[in-house]
Order: sequence, then structure tokens, then C-alpha cells
Amino acid sequence: MGKIATSLPTATVALDRSSSTALYRQLYNQLREAILSARLPAGTRLLSSREFADDLGIARNTVLNAFEQLYAESYLERRVGDGTYVSAQLPEDLLRVKSPRPVRERSNTNGQPVSNFMPIGPGNYIGPPRPFRTGTPALDAFPCKLWGRLLARRWSNSAAAILPYSDSAGYLPLRKAIASYLSTTRGVRCTPEQLIITCGSQHALEIVTRTLLQSGDAAWIEDPGFLGARAALTAAGARLIPVPVDADGLNISAGLAHCAEPRMIYVTPSHQYPLGMTLTLSRRLALLKLASKRAAWIIEDDYDSEFRYVGRPLAALQGLDMDQRVIYIGTLSKVLFPSIRIGYIIAPYDLFDALMRARCLSGHQSPTLEQTVLADFISEGHFARHIRRMRALYAERQQTLLKAGKSELNGLLEIRPSNAGMHLIGWLPEGVDDQSAFRVATAAGVEVTPLSAYAIKPQKRGALRLGYTAYKPREIWRATRRLATALRTVVTKAPTP
Repeated sequence: MGKIATSLPTATVALDRSSSTALYRQLYNQLREAILSARLPAGTRLLSSREFADDLGIARNTVLNAFEQLYAESYLERRVGDGTYVSAQLPEDLLRVKSPRPVRERSNTNGQPVSNFMPIGPGNYIGPPRPFRTGTPALDAFPCKLWGRLLARRWSNSAAAILPYSDSAGYLPLRKAIASYLSTTRGVRCTPEQLIITCGSQHALEIVTRTLLQSGDAAWIEDPGFLGARAALTAAGARLIPVPVDADGLNISAGLAHCAEPRMIYVTPSHQYPLGMTLTLSRRLALLKLASKRAAWIIEDDYDSEFRYVGRPLAALQGLDMDQRVIYIGTLSKVLFPSIRIGYIIAPYDLFDALMRARCLSGHQSPTLEQTVLADFISEGHFARHIRRMRALYAERQQTLLKAGKSELNGLLEIRPSNAGMHLIGWLPEGVDDQSAFRVATAAGVEVTPLSAYAIKPQKRGALRLGYTAYKPREIWRATRRLATALRTVVTKAPTP
């Protein structure tokens, strides 16, 4: 079947029913492009979802799904009793029309330096996970038998091809599978030739930072933020610029006040680590404009974007980047299982060769057998099904933690829900030191992390980070009760603010 099209007062929309891309995604993509190109200016009132559906001859739910994604990413706003509008908060000078530069084959990096490599790790988890250790998927729900069959099939049929050295960039079918998945689900613009397989996201961070930074270069980092990023930047000799975060994500104005010429900006825009907010569209555009103007590099760490429980995963910052300033990194360790140690870099084409040289220096390649099995796991549809199952399971386990917290931790820890991710933040009462709370929890056999551990500058209020994805309901309830008993010893002793 061919295309259906209609001319609307605000945009021209053409949906292709024969495309493998879902209709709601086509509508989302076209409306987003119209907004970014200012064909739908800020403040424009859109047709209602029912009118859209009638004009396009599609189900109303298809339109609602597209609208919900655009609401979540701040492209659209609801006005009670008045309809749907293009967000008035979009600064017109940031909405620009540029044709993306074509992806070229591997090229030079214009003399980017390669600094000495000094690995620094953010921590080490030993033993089986116990509540509320973070960053651990539901290992009890992983399809081990299926993975074993794929592994045995590969070993039986392809051992001779797997044993020798292989391409340092990674197994090509896996790179194709990941590139296709990210393009469809995350709005990432890339080809397999831009993708480099690494031994996890920490390895990716080390490769990028030691390639692009010289000693003393200024690097913005979210505060509080990911310890692994801080370690990689420090190892590369960067001068860290802690930038506070607020309800809208990285506070760009505060960053500019501290350092107007960053060489690198590390950011977790889809789900800020560890607090969980989303970087708004206006700040995403402002960040891209800053990077383009200052010739800065942005590292986008998309560490757990698959797990979003309201709506669909948000589009990546990289998909908005027309000037090739964003380096996108991700990992499979949190999606599948930690020991798989497979991550990836999506490099701007001018950086690919330099990053490949650095990748070779840190180990010629990632294990080929795991790459081939993962490629099969993705291409045969098992990966997408596993993500859907885990998304439902994790939503249930988050609700269990919230119920247990409300029942057992009243007055001790305020656990707030989150629309995404694998952990929740529990806020301690005013005046309670989160390091003290961490110590008593540890003594009680409960694994939590104090918010202050992620911060460079002192935080106004103490909090604990609690992972929930790896634990069954009875484990969550049992650990919550132990945590409550432990916290009472520090909360009752806390001075009145």
C-alpha cells in the first residue's frame, strides 16, 4: 500500500503504511522535524488528536502516542481547555535548519592528541547482589537457556571463524544490529561504520577522554553525577567543572558562570545519574549550540534509557546534533547481565579513526564469541522481547519498593517514584547525614549508596540511592524492614534543623 497524505494548517504529514517504522513514530518524527525547523513555530496551536486521526485516516491512539512522546520531550505543551500547542519555551535562535553532514568513511581527526591512559575505577561489586545494590538487572529473569542455545549453536557452527583476531571496531553484524536498534528506538543518527564495540561504558569513557583531552582541559560534569565519568576525566588530566542539576537537568547557565569555554561536557540527558530528571528540550538545544560555538565535545551517556515506564524511551540528544559534536555511549551490561562487558561508542565521523587507535591501545578487541551471540540475540527478536518483559517487571518492582517504603520508612526516608531507570532516590529528613545512614544500613546488611558520594560540592539534603530491579518482592520488603530499623538509630539522633 502506498502513502497517505494530508495538508494540515500547521504541517504537511505523509505517513507510509508500507514502512517498517510504526505510524506513531513517523508522525512523531515529522512533527518534531517541523518544530525544529520552525515550520511549526513556538506557540502554534495544533489540531486535536481526533482531528489529526480523522484527517490522516489513522487510529486516534496512534496520534495520542505521538503526542505523548512530544509532550515528554517538551516539544508540545497542553493548555487546559484550549488544546495542544508547540512549546512556547523553545528559543527561536536555537531552532535552526541545517542539513546533517553526510556520514563519510573513516577519516583523520585533524590532529586530536592522544593522552596517556591511567585507568581509575569507580568501585567494585563483589558477590551476589543484595538489596538495594544498584545497576544490576533482574538476573533471575534473564533467558539463560535461550542464551545457552545460541552460544552452543555459534560455538558448534562458527568456532573456526571466532577464534582468530577480528576487527577492533567490533563484529560487523552486531554493529549493524545495534545501529538499527538505536535508530528505531532512540532516534540516533548513525551507520555501523561509526560504531565501536567496547568492553562496557566505562571502557568507552576512558577511550573518549584520553583521546580528546589534554592535561588541564576544562570538562563540565554533572554534580551530583556518575563516579565513573569523574574517574575517567580525572585520569585524562581534565580540570573538572562541577555543574549543578535542577528539575530541568544540567544547569547550563550555572556552568557558563563557572567556565564559559569547556573542552568537554559529560551529560546523562535522558535520565540524569543519579537523580533521574530529564534534560529539557530547550536545554538540549542550548547545549548543542554551546558545543558548536565553543568547539566542545559532548559525551552523551545513555546508560539505562530502555527502561522508561511512562510513554516510550525519549529521543537521544545525539539525534538533534547537526554539527557532529556529540559522542554517544551505551552499554549492554545493565540491559542483559553485567559480565557480558559489551558497550559501544557512536563516534562523529571525524573522530572515528582517532578513537579506533585508542581502542586498539586498550585491547585489540572485545571477545568475539559474546559479540556473535549478542548479534543473534538482537537480530532474531529476543532482545526486543526481553526489554519489553523487563520493562513490565521493573515497573512492578518499583511499585513494590514504593509500597514497602511507604509502609516501613514513614518519617525515615521519603522514596519518590520515577518514570524511568533502575533505582530510586530516598530523601532523608533534614539534618540527617547520609554517610551515617549509609554506615548503619551497611552494618544491617542493606546495600545503599549515599547521594553525597556522587557529589563534588556539598548537597543541601542527604539521600540514599536504592536499586530495585534485581530483587523479588519478598527480598524488597525484608530489606526495607531492616533498613527502617537501621535508620531509626540515626534519624532519632539527628539535630533539629
